[in-house]
Amino acid sequence: MSYPFLKGHGTENDFVLLPDHDGSLHGDLPAERVRALCDRRAGIGADGVLRVIRTSAAPLVEALDAEWSMDYRNADGSLAEMCGNGIRVFTRHLVDEGLVHGDRPVRIATRDGVKTVTCDGDTSTVGIGTATVRGKTKVGVGDRSWSAIHVDAGNPHAVVMVEDLAEAGELLDEPAYDESLYPHGVNVEFVVRRGLGHVGMRVHERGSGETRSCGTGACAAAVATAPDGPGRWRVDVPGGTLHVSRDEAAEVYLTGPAVIIARGETNL
Repeated sequence: MSYPFLKGHGTENDFVLLPDHDGSLHGDLPAERVRALCDRRAGIGADGVLRVIRTSAAPLVEALDAEWSMDYRNADGSLAEMCGNGIRVFTRHLVDEGLVHGDRPVRIATRDGVKTVTCDGDTSTVGIGTATVRGKTKVGVGDRSWSAIHVDAGNPHAVVMVEDLAEAGELLDEPAYDESLYPHGVNVEFVVRRGLGHVGMRVHERGSGETRSCGTGACAAAVATAPDGPGRWRVDVPGGTLHVSRDEAAEVYLTGPAVIIARGETNL
């Protein structure tokens, strides 16, 4: 059986999109299919898969005012609550196909609740909700370990402040972390200060490895540098630049590019 797919990215955090509007094409979306699609040598290659499905066909949350649901899977087939770059790519696809109006805010259901995305050309902004600092923890790579800041930004994050991003090494293996604190894994961000409201970041994403960018990770990194009050941050990632802001109500917003680069059919 062949089925349609698209490929897109946000600051080179890349995804395979699977249109499955009524939920009949991919069933429960087996992990094996996700892994095959994301394989960078034998598949299409991606950091994760975004299934495009109507909320009525696969309700993730009580979301009567959100027609579309983003069913996101990490590259290893595991589930994730949210994806800040992915939801912008997801919305870009909906706008391009005329499935939603690009000149008004779009509400998308996720496992972390309903998020609102506002488009402006190839750039879009998503309200991720609050990003909460929940204390300190530790992470390790090889024979090195660091104190980290535990941040909940829809997904769990451990943010490590470093003097140089090279300190993290090649990040070929998953960093060590407190499994009792993160029973379902954690995204680990290594962050360096580059100026007032300006940071650089590398990230190892659970279920995907080191990626070129992470949207909720950028939000976690920004908030970890200034846990209180409103603010604006520029976050440089290997794949480009993201912008994070927090308002007086502690709501956090992520802004960055989102593009669709290919489409086709596959039987993977």
